[in-house]
Amino acid sequence: MVLLIVTRRTFLTAAATATAMSQDILTLPPPKANARIPYGAAPLQFGDLRLPNGRGPHPTVIFIHGGYWRNAYNLDHAGHLCAALTRAGAATWSIEYRRIGDPGGGWPGTFDDVLHAAEHVVKITPRYNLDLHRMVASGHSAGGQLVLWLAAQRAVDLRGVIPLAAVSDLRRAWALQLSNGVVKQFLGGSPEQIPQRYTATSPMELLPISVPQRMVHGTSDSIVPFDMSERFAKASQNAKLIPLKGAGHFEPIDPRSREWPTVQKNILNWDF
Repeated sequence: MVLLIVTRRTFLTAAATATAMSQDILTLPPPKANARIPYGAAPLQFGDLRLPNGRGPHPTVIFIHGGYWRNAYNLDHAGHLCAALTRAGAATWSIEYRRIGDPGGGWPGTFDDVLHAAEHVVKITPRYNLDLHRMVASGHSAGGQLVLWLAAQRAVDLRGVIPLAAVSDLRRAWALQLSNGVVKQFLGGSPEQIPQRYTATSPMELLPISVPQRMVHGTSDSIVPFDMSERFAKASQNAKLIPLKGAGHFEPIDPRSREWPTVQKNILNWDF
């Protein structure tokens, strides 16, 4: 019994250390992109494009960063994940968008930006030799909500979506008061006040989504509970749940983490 207690304590300590290390990905300077390309006229309407070696055509990953939709977090921290995917052979289009605290951020500006940024990658395809037949989208946390919403719009032809620790149910996020009830700030009200906005934007309420989904989520996530992806995967007719045992919120976007090979494999596996 003593051995079991010590072993469990050691495991929990190691997991906490790994989570803390992965959280510092938020402040590490990212590798530079090949190009920063505007998709609109507003200062925050741009994307970072990273290209792998070779002439292509390059399989492409659209990536949407998280941060609970607040402007305290930008796309810089996603640069590490995108650079790793690019080293593995995929072009990455990491999009910036207006967030809570930015002029035009939140409802509906954030959604407009995500849609236009995704459509813009199609426009730049000839110049950068991107392969639109092998294009997926991924996003982390709040970006996971946005990427599922994007898939439901069917505005671009996606082979699949790979949400990482996604806020996939906005009504439940409000009920749980995630991040101090941020979803109310994001949409402009509670589900009782503006039910139509929740219906139009919450991935759980947009089901069924025809684009295949791989829901990647750490089982020890203390920021977005694992059971949010678990519930979504059960409700969806087209989703697979990939649990990351013992992982927290930031390991899925940290190429240094032990979970990264699983995350990368699920993003770059084009056979949905």
